[in-house]
Amino acid sequence: MPLIPGRVSDERLAEFAADARHAQLSYEPIGATRTQPSARGRYRLDHHHIDLPASPDTFDRACMTLRQWGAHTGAGARVAPRHASLEVGQTVVVALALPGITAVAPCRIVWADDEADRFGFAYGTLDGHPERGKESFLITRGEAGVRFEIVAYSRPAAALARLAGPIARRIQTSVTHRYLHALGDAVASR
Repeated sequence: MPLIPGRVSDERLAEFAADARHAQLSYEPIGATRTQPSARGRYRLDHHHIDLPASPDTFDRACMTLRQWGAHTGAGARVAPRHASLEVGQTVVVALALPGITAVAPCRIVWADDEADRFGFAYGTLDGHPERGKESFLITRGEAGVRFEIVAYSRPAAALARLAGPIARRIQTSVTHRYLHALGDAVASR
């Protein structure tokens, strides 16, 4: 399921998400993005953040954007089901168009926070995802302002991802930066 020739329709992405509902998480250890991030065995750790523009409603705008998958869609990814809620157990696929193919990555939301000064979620990879691991998307508000951070640990799962090595890594890093800047741009433009 991870690489499909051409562009995949929204209907087909929804079918992939429905098919993935019973798939198993494909990584260990569970809970690593909720605790202090550190390298986990053979997994790569990525920890990126941006500070968002200071204004009284920045936190609320950032949360609304993330809740509507705006970091993903603003980065050029598609999410199915299209209006998936950010609740534990929700299965989604994240699709990214690459030259001539679409990478389809099934994930399950494994934690979600919605507190006064903290909002976000994490999804873990499911069988069929080109990587193994987990990625969290978190917006926090504190004395220093509002921050959007992404923490991920991952390693290649699919043979093609292992063979692609540095190219797959560059794509992954590029997409993470696009998520960060898409949310930042959305907040700044509202």
